[in-house]
Amino acid sequence: MFDNLTEKLTETFSKLRSKGRLTEQDVKDSMRTIRVALLEADVSLDVVKEFVKTIKTKATGQDLQANINAGDLVVKIVQDELESMMGVSDTSIPYKEDGITVILMSGLQGAGKTTTCGKLALLLSKRDKRKPLLVAADLKRPAAVEQLKTIGKQLNFPVYAEEDSSPLNVCKNALDYAKKEERDLVILDTAGRLHVDDDLMREIKSIYTATEPDQTYLVCDAMTGQDAVHSASSFHEQLNLDGVILTKLDGDTRGGAALSLRHVTGKPIKFAGIGEQLDKLEEFHPDRMASRILGMGDIVSLVEKAQDAFSEQEAIDLHEKLMKNKFTVHDFLKQLQTIKKMGSLKDMMGMIPGLGNAMKDMDVDESQFGKIEAIILSMTPDERDNGEILDGSRRKRIATGCGQTVQDINQFFNQFKMMQKMMSGMSKGGGMFSGMKNMMKMGKNAMGSGGAGLGDLNLGDIPAGAPGMGLSSEEKKKQKLLKKALKAKRKRSRGR
Repeated sequence: MFDNLTEKLTETFSKLRSKGRLTEQDVKDSMRTIRVALLEADVSLDVVKEFVKTIKTKATGQDLQANINAGDLVVKIVQDELESMMGVSDTSIPYKEDGITVILMSGLQGAGKTTTCGKLALLLSKRDKRKPLLVAADLKRPAAVEQLKTIGKQLNFPVYAEEDSSPLNVCKNALDYAKKEERDLVILDTAGRLHVDDDLMREIKSIYTATEPDQTYLVCDAMTGQDAVHSASSFHEQLNLDGVILTKLDGDTRGGAALSLRHVTGKPIKFAGIGEQLDKLEEFHPDRMASRILGMGDIVSLVEKAQDAFSEQEAIDLHEKLMKNKFTVHDFLKQLQTIKKMGSLKDMMGMIPGLGNAMKDMDVDESQFGKIEAIILSMTPDERDNGEILDGSRRKRIATGCGQTVQDINQFFNQFKMMQKMMSGMSKGGGMFSGMKNMMKMGKNAMGSGGAGLGDLNLGDIPAGAPGMGLSSEEKKKQKLLKKALKAKRKRSRGR
């Protein structure tokens, strides 16, 4: 997503970095490129006009301060305007203190509304400790009710459905059922159409009036571009939306909907679907999205993913094993499965500042993870913890069990031994894994209580050699001096 836009913007900024002062012509040329890039990304024409006009006004004739070049100045202006375009981050839900909170899900058919109901229920049950009830009120699309029942079964959430009834009666009766079953959150899955029509609006307005939802969300398919913006405008006129949920944001989409919806509806994008699995729904943060669009990564989201999949205690245990040179194949399997939980490896590397552009043409074959996992799962627990017992017959049995050759098994173990030595050396030398515990602390500092940016980070808390940040010997010396100075400063502060 946004790959083409990111590339065009990066090229524009690099041309400006040699400028001492921005002339009107410099800005004019840059704005032309940015305008075309935004239009190619399917951003609304009205939004593009206003965006470019604002940047041009702020950038023209700017005097540069020491150590700030023209390219960096424009990047800062563009980042601020991108964040403003997408609005302030607002992922909160005003729950009722007593009683049931009702969320009405609306949208066109094919946007992924039913699946998103399940994803939202899962996210809010974890984040806000809610007890959701899913309501199958989409009686228009064949198998929609069965789909929601299947999702509810997978997540272990109850689903309310009725046969030979009307959507309005289903929703009204579901509220009584939720009260009886002591559920504090009801999510209504309403019917959609292939396009906005009078029948659709009459049906959903009757449900809206009868249930008086606390929150009304529009589910939009990000891949439909300006069609998503047009449907958002129509629904907002009828329902007074509280927010938007974008789906398929991980797909081959140009991203224009994400940049246009706030401007058109005046309502925030609350959440974004980033995969087909039911746990692939994220809070939407405009500042982080702007950072990704500009190719500056998203280290805060990466740390959040790491914290969800990898506890601080696990990091400590892993470090101790590495220090004692006891990292086994079993430990490696756990790390492999943890990485898979975090999502696409290419996407994760793209969140690391500086690696986004380097990754764009790189083909990351994640199917290799599956082959390695199959090899390990074909081993016995003793074989995973003690590779020395793996003789020829055992290796042949493992190869047969995972459908690969003995040569593949030998190659895996040779590479694993090399990795063991490398990781042990890095751990003893203060490298990547020795910093994992501090990385967890770094994430807590970065996010604060509500998920801010990196502005509150103390440089002394950044681990030496954190993942993706290989340091030269000169950089390591500088970091040691910095830590020493910070330590001395803290001592002086305590002395006062």
